[in-house]
Amino acid sequence: MTRSAVFGFARDTWRALRDEFETVRAAAYEHAVNETNGALLNARGRAKGIDAWDLFIGPAARANAYASDELRDHWARHGRLTFAEFERQAFDRQSWEDVA
Repeated sequence: MTRSAVFGFARDTWRALRDEFETVRAAAYEHAVNETNGALLNARGRAKGIDAWDLFIGPAARANAYASDELRDHWARHGRLTFAEFERQAFDRQSWEDVA
């Protein structure tokens, strides 16, 4: 069975983007920790044992449900980049003529 070159390219590209996004996500988390003095979760999030790290990925509704006022203010100033948006930005920058 032959492997699809297109599928392999897509898989490798996705993995590279995920790795790059995790670096961006870690920087965003550290920036938020510093700006909020570590106040990332609201009382509901703390009571449920939510990991603040998880608020930096996934649905905005979930993130906003458990984020502290300080974190929501931070996101209002600096944005909350999702992987989907990061991926879209990467594709917008990509020159597909170089790939072909």
